[in-house]
Amino acid sequence: MPPEAQEKIEELQDLQETAQEVAQQKEQSQTALNDSKTALNALEDIDEDATMYREVGDILVETDYDSAYDDLEEKVDSLEVRVEQLTKQEDRVQEQFESLQEELQEMLQGGAGGGPMGPGGPGAGA
Repeated sequence: MPPEAQEKIEELQDLQETAQEVAQQKEQSQTALNDSKTALNALEDIDEDATMYREVGDILVETDYDSAYDDLEEKVDSLEVRVEQLTKQEDRVQEQFESLQEELQEMLQGGAGGGPMGPGGPGAGA
């Protein structure tokens, strides 16, 4: 196997690992987003005078309704942006993977067509 092909295979493996990491991050962010949306919806059904607590590290701290609502709304917005960014990153990695896979296939099939010595290369049209 030519060294160039081996390099492409290693790049494909790296891209595959990247794709898995991005997919995992996206899944975690999507889960957090769903949880935050659920909490925000639940908060809308709670009396504004109810005693509320928010988690800060390992402890619960008393908070008011408006702060809790604003914090959750901000978290939802932030997570929506994060999921969108990860989706775009996932798409880019997928495109790179497919492109690299095509290059490798062409390389392993003898580069039929398009290379410097292929159709239109030196000596063509003699």
